[in-house]
Amino acid sequence: MDDIDGLSPAQARQRLARDGPNALPASQRRSVLRLAREVVAEPMFLLLVACGALYLALGDRQEALMLLGFVFVVMSITFVQQRRTERSLETLRDLSSPQALVRRGGQTQRIPARELVRGDVVLLAEGDRVPADLQLISTANLALDESLLTGESVPVRKQAGADAAVLAYAGTLVTQGGGQGRVVATGVHSALGRISQSLQSIAIDITPIQRETRRVVRNVTVVGLALAVALALAHGFLRGDWLGGMLAGLTLAMAILPEELLVILTLFLSLGAWRLSRQKVLARSIPAVELLGATTVLCVDKTGTLTTNRMAVRRLQSGSALYDSLRDGAEPLPEALHGVLEYALLATHRHASDPMEVAIVGAGARLLARTEHLHADWSLVEDYPLSPAMLAMSRVWQSPDQRAYVIAAKGAPEAVVDLCHLPAADRARIAQQVAAMAADGIRVLGVARAVFATPPLPASQHDFDFVFLGLVGLEDPLRPDVPSAIASCQAAGIRVVMMTGDHPATAVAIARQAGLDANAPPMTGQALASLDDAALRERLSVTQVFCRLQPAQKLRLVQAFRARGDIVAMTGDGVNDAPALKAAHIGIAMGARGTEVAREAADLVLMNDDFASIVTAVRHGRRVFANLRKAIVFGVAVHVPIVGLSLVPVLLGWPMLLMPVHILFLQLIIDPACAIVFEAEPLETDAMTEPPRRAGARLFDRAILTHGLWQGCGLLVLLLALYAGARVVANSEDMARAMVFTVLVLANLGLIYANRNLTRPSWRTGDAGNRYAAWISAVTVLLLACVLGISPVSRLFAFEQPTPWILLAAAGLTVLGLLWLEAVKWALGRKSRPIRCGASRPAPPRH
Repeated sequence: MDDIDGLSPAQARQRLARDGPNALPASQRRSVLRLAREVVAEPMFLLLVACGALYLALGDRQEALMLLGFVFVVMSITFVQQRRTERSLETLRDLSSPQALVRRGGQTQRIPARELVRGDVVLLAEGDRVPADLQLISTANLALDESLLTGESVPVRKQAGADAAVLAYAGTLVTQGGGQGRVVATGVHSALGRISQSLQSIAIDITPIQRETRRVVRNVTVVGLALAVALALAHGFLRGDWLGGMLAGLTLAMAILPEELLVILTLFLSLGAWRLSRQKVLARSIPAVELLGATTVLCVDKTGTLTTNRMAVRRLQSGSALYDSLRDGAEPLPEALHGVLEYALLATHRHASDPMEVAIVGAGARLLARTEHLHADWSLVEDYPLSPAMLAMSRVWQSPDQRAYVIAAKGAPEAVVDLCHLPAADRARIAQQVAAMAADGIRVLGVARAVFATPPLPASQHDFDFVFLGLVGLEDPLRPDVPSAIASCQAAGIRVVMMTGDHPATAVAIARQAGLDANAPPMTGQALASLDDAALRERLSVTQVFCRLQPAQKLRLVQAFRARGDIVAMTGDGVNDAPALKAAHIGIAMGARGTEVAREAADLVLMNDDFASIVTAVRHGRRVFANLRKAIVFGVAVHVPIVGLSLVPVLLGWPMLLMPVHILFLQLIIDPACAIVFEAEPLETDAMTEPPRRAGARLFDRAILTHGLWQGCGLLVLLLALYAGARVVANSEDMARAMVFTVLVLANLGLIYANRNLTRPSWRTGDAGNRYAAWISAVTVLLLACVLGISPVSRLFAFEQPTPWILLAAAGLTVLGLLWLEAVKWALGRKSRPIRCGASRPAPPRH
């Protein structure tokens, strides 16, 4: 049996290689053959095969072989896109894997839970999810929620014993206390592994945007196929050419089919989550990425989010005796204050993890060194933990040379004063001292002591005869970047409110330092409890600071903000924060100091516990939604002339202008532009000064469709006029087709640049921050030059090689098309607000 120092790193590596990772069976990655089967089932692939078969029936072997060759191009693009999406999702899954605190080689370290092996010593604390089956070695008030395994919601108390093995099962939750345990089973051999069938895969939520996009794709596909069938029948009846009619119908179907929409949606959301992870923000839920840009209220905790969560004892006070570390740090602690720090230390866990307790332990070691007030040889007899009903904790000790028990208590000053049953005059004096500390942003704890002679110990802390000793003031400084981050939120129309368990004066002091408007009186949990829902909603419009809150009250506040129509983001880190995190539209957990259950309940996890990361997440959310809308404007605009040029010439009795090979060439521009160029477009400089978009803002709303249709219809009219004129001037169908196709391809590149910014002119956008636009433009022009300049390729496209004058005319008409695109942008921009993020709401009032 390994000792309490745990395995050595070498032993751990050997056992991991022998037993495998501590993980449940995961879904297998898709193979190349599976991807190929999925591509074969896509409509575009079926249309390509049908067109190839028709060309063979018409005797055009070269065209048939070229089309079938394009099948491999489509498969390659699909494979690359799917693998890119999978890799980003795999990265997210790796980042979101649970962590475990273990002892290896005598050192405490945090490792991914999948790296645990049998024999590892794991440390458990309140809020942790047990990572493997453990045999408990030591416990301190340990209680586990085993409802995942047993269905029983009442926590089960666990106490390590020498007589029989006591187990903590994988997947259960530490609801109270802590302990240590040795791993006895991992992965599929654990208790959770035996029910792993229901946990083999994580289902990706279907978001509102995904539902809308699927509905649009389905409707457009149905209409497009109906039009294609009608065109094929009309062509066959009117001209008697049924094979030509089928070819015209298939070409129209290929032109209408918006197969790129679902691809770009998947890529934008998954890559948006991946980009967030690179900024130390883990998106556990894709809808969170979608809703970030709509956030109107951000509810933040004070400790660790606005502050550094690295506390230090700043002041000690007992009666008139006062110690301030900033003023008296070089001086020894006055004797009158030794008892305050001594009993604060006794009321603290020896192996502390809470920042306040760590600070008290550090202050005791420093200020009470070489005194009789440190009691390493005292034995802990009982522990009365903090509870919602009593915001104080007591620890019962027994010294080696005395039979009487010594009880030390610490907690909220009002709770400790209540334990001491002090008269009104003393209560008022202590309240003044607390208010003076709290006004400086210092968190205050009261300290008391009691002596109890004979067992048994009482069931409640209130039954001890406590004597009030004094106050301990702890300071948690504000994070340096918080004021600027809050200013950014306010500029973006996001209201920031603070929810904390601190004293009102402490909360107000920190709020003012952070840049929150604290002129309105703060609301305490007690005041909140006295309000009905209607009165609470009225107060929410003016109150920025909520203090002395219980977890259930945080939940009520989140629900009240939602009832007002706000889109609520909520930060939290504790077990009791989970309901509020779940209730918020976007739950945000702390990754470094947060509990496992809080991370599981959250949509976003801040890996570095940095408030500025929330602003980064909002910025990314706005960027994803804005770029999706740009891509859709482009997609609508680019399909209109393609559909029109496939349909109108056939209806007017002209020869077919566009054929399947031309549609495929255009798809090689459209798909990368949607999936690569617009996804990589950086956030516009003024996007974080606009109010949040509506939560129900649609991708395919009237503004987007109007913008795209006006752009596309103008290009269609220009191209039809060009085709009609070129047939007469050049007296060659193939020359006219080459000229129209050249202008269409160049106009598509113009659409990319015009829609990269929906408010500013294209020449002011440039290529800064998006190298893909320049690459796609260069590759497209090179391919177009090959199609026009290489005779065998030109014949496959049914082109006649254009003269320099024809190319110059095409360039001039392309410039005319670009002027039309800019005119549409200017005209629509005058009528309405920018459409890049959807219809926006007025910024909420700042009180």
